Amino acid sequence: MAEFDYKHELSKVPHEPGVYRYFDLTGEVIYVGKAKDLRNRVSSYFTNTKNHDRKTLRLVSQIRKIEFTIVHTEFDALLLENQLIKRYQPKYNILLRDDKTYPFVCVTNEHFPRVLTTRQVDRKLGTFYGPFANLKPMYTVLDMFSQLFTIRTCNYNLAPDNIAAGKYKVCLEYHIGNCKGPCEAKQSEPDYNKDIEQIHHILKGNLKPAQEYFKGRMIEAAGELAFEQAQGYKEKLDVLQRFQSKSTVVNPKIADADVFSIASDESAAYINFMRVVNGTIVQTHTIEIKKKLDETDADLLAMIIVEIREQYGSQAKEIITNIPLDIDLKAEITVPQIGDKKKLLDMSLKNVLYFRRERQERAAAEATANASKKDRVLIRLKQDLQLKNLPVRIECFDNSNIQGTNPVSAMVCFIGGKPANREYRHFSIKTVVGPNDFASMYEVVTRRYSRVLTEGTDMPDLIVIDGGKGQLSAACDALKALDLYGKVPIIGIAKRLEEIYFPEDNLPLYIDKKSESLKLIQRIRDEAHHFAITYHRDKRSRNSLISELENVEGIGKKTAAKLLKHFKGVKKIRDATFEEIAEVVGQDRASKLKSYFSMLEQ
Repeated sequence: MAEFDYKHELSKVPHEPGVYRYFDLTGEVIYVGKAKDLRNRVSSYFTNTKNHDRKTLRLVSQIRKIEFTIVHTEFDALLLENQLIKRYQPKYNILLRDDKTYPFVCVTNEHFPRVLTTRQVDRKLGTFYGPFANLKPMYTVLDMFSQLFTIRTCNYNLAPDNIAAGKYKVCLEYHIGNCKGPCEAKQSEPDYNKDIEQIHHILKGNLKPAQEYFKGRMIEAAGELAFEQAQGYKEKLDVLQRFQSKSTVVNPKIADADVFSIASDESAAYINFMRVVNGTIVQTHTIEIKKKLDETDADLLAMIIVEIREQYGSQAKEIITNIPLDIDLKAEITVPQIGDKKKLLDMSLKNVLYFRRERQERAAAEATANASKKDRVLIRLKQDLQLKNLPVRIECFDNSNIQGTNPVSAMVCFIGGKPANREYRHFSIKTVVGPNDFASMYEVVTRRYSRVLTEGTDMPDLIVIDGGKGQLSAACDALKALDLYGKVPIIGIAKRLEEIYFPEDNLPLYIDKKSESLKLIQRIRDEAHHFAITYHRDKRSRNSLISELENVEGIGKKTAAKLLKHFKGVKKIRDATFEEIAEVVGQDRASKLKSYFSMLEQ
């Protein structure tokens, strides 16, 4: 398979705003994106690979063709991106919500319009209001319409010719007072449309015209001494007043505005939308968007603002958000710090944070319920330490230098919550003189991960340092030197109070002493400590044996180490034949060794 020549493709991409599309080997669109500068944005995928996460690297590896469309402004690019994502549904893009997910209220385009609920949106059929994520407010509004207006519920074609021809007869709705009988010309179309006009106002969140409409008719009826009719209009005004009192009212000076707040985690973004009309919150909706790549909150929010404003038919001139947006959204963007707008934004944030917590807790509960005990512990550890990924592979380091002699370090590895003995490593300290735990930790972490980078072996999901802030700081310095800091989570565990320390955080974390996740960290730490102590004792014993062998004339450290490596102990050297020793160190040294051991036996 020929390698993708991205440099040649990039030479065709202009420095203009627009939308780009990536295709894979099969010709399928796998990603759609927008940019202020197409050349700069597209080239960043191929030239800044160190900053990419795994998903982005996988996307780049699959690109075999690039197409782009130049537009006038970044806002035009945002609109086009929105449309193309809906059309192609690329696997690396977030999936925008479908209009059919929630119901709408439709006021039809026909003679004597009807008011319907539908999930099928066809703008040719009428004017659509919604979507209504919560059905209760929608049915409350429809119930109010039935109390205020006499709107037909039949599906007759009430064209003037059909009415004049007498095709239809009034039904039960007419006889019980819910309809005025337009099918038999008992109500004129202009009179009927006065009610429809008020319905449009109310669905837009503007109650004042409807209130004035009923108030005017009440006064008119009273002036004509039609007191019963006037009382009917007064009751309709009361219905409107009760409906308005149940609405969340903010400062009337905030006339029309859309409020958006966003909070996210490593896998999803959570966005709350509140629509304010004439100082009243008329609609609210919170959604969850699953991330596909490492999208920023600003990029996600800009895309969702366009989508939701289109869905809700909003043309508010002000957008209130909790993060700044560097894009023209055809409205004034405000990030308030004080005042009534800040209180409104805080209300939105409270909703989105509650929604996020509820979703995270539900996901964690489901994952825990479906997991084995091993997975359950790792899931809990991930939550306690706020890790991005499940800590499947954990590596732990410990130093040992009893009385300042023979300094050594050890690393143990746990995979899936269980010790992986073949992955354990010993380190004899080479660059540090004397007992210096911090310098020793720097050396062994550097040596360990230099080798991992060179050999391309697995990097851990979590590094644990047995020690407090000093040892942790030394390990972090080693990771910084290797350009791994911030890419691999690292913690320190202090022995005395079992405190968990994070880099650059002065305050430790205290995990519940009964927690399975703390017990796992303790077990890993204790294993590293035991492994380091065992190696330290072996090394001390070995060094004492070497010192004993050095008493023999002609036997130095190298020769002594060579003998111990071959025979595994002084006793076995003493019991070996002359010929066996001579094969390792030669006849002259073998003769001296035999003479030395014979002298000791006398």
